[in-house]
Amino acid sequence: MRTISIKPNVKFLAIVASAGLFLQSCSSDDDDSTISLSAPEITNFEFGEGFHDEGENNESEEAYALKGADIHLEAEINAPATVSSITVSIHSDGVTAGEGEIDWEFEQVFTDAKYLVINPEFHEHIDVPSNIPSGEYHVELLVTDELGNSTEVDGHLQIIDSITISGFEMSETVVRGDDFHIEFMIEAVNGIHSISVDLHAHDLTPAEGEVEWDFEEEFLEGYHEETEAEFHEHIEVPTTAPAGEYHITFTVEDEDGNTIEFESHIDITA
Repeated sequence: MRTISIKPNVKFLAIVASAGLFLQSCSSDDDDSTISLSAPEITNFEFGEGFHDEGENNESEEAYALKGADIHLEAEINAPATVSSITVSIHSDGVTAGEGEIDWEFEQVFTDAKYLVINPEFHEHIDVPSNIPSGEYHVELLVTDELGNSTEVDGHLQIIDSITISGFEMSETVVRGDDFHIEFMIEAVNGIHSISVDLHAHDLTPAEGEVEWDFEEEFLEGYHEETEAEFHEHIEVPTTAPAGEYHITFTVEDEDGNTIEFESHIDITA
């Protein structure tokens, strides 16, 4: 009896095995390429005014924003996967609210259609309240894509008053018929428009020979359109002005219509 031996086709099996490994490798590569899409990259991050890029930390000591105005934010985003959200956060670094001020923190998630794409450009303006403390604030920009990858950049900027006054000096008393001097420094980012002085008495009744006296004047010459100036003026007091306490209000207005007021008192003596 003849025994029939069945021998496997080794060459054929090797080809099939190789093909299987090749297909598995291709499938694995495809999966890895999907998973390994890099996180978004944020470049040219700009915020506030006076910004200059100092490198990877995107900080600038010159970056500032004005209270009552807005903060300009801009960035280029290189996102291999579609962006799902962009978040802006702003908070204070140790500033304390004073009288009439409120603590301020800001956070907003942007999901506008123009941002939910590959490689969007971010450009927004954030309103700054006028009644928050001046000082240094921290700005963060967070970009997240549909795969859950995220990237964050941050920086610091100063939030400042559009008008500041310092070094105020004024006579405490003045004899009627003489004059008294006023001086202080003004810094106005948008330029000074005018300085107004309003002086009036506190419930004084003129005596015989006296005449009720109020003083109002707007000062422009030497100050108009200047971003920094020293206000130095002398106000003459009539000889007929009633003696007593007078209230003075100073108002500085800048070229954008922002104003700052402060008050003082002076005693007029006979």
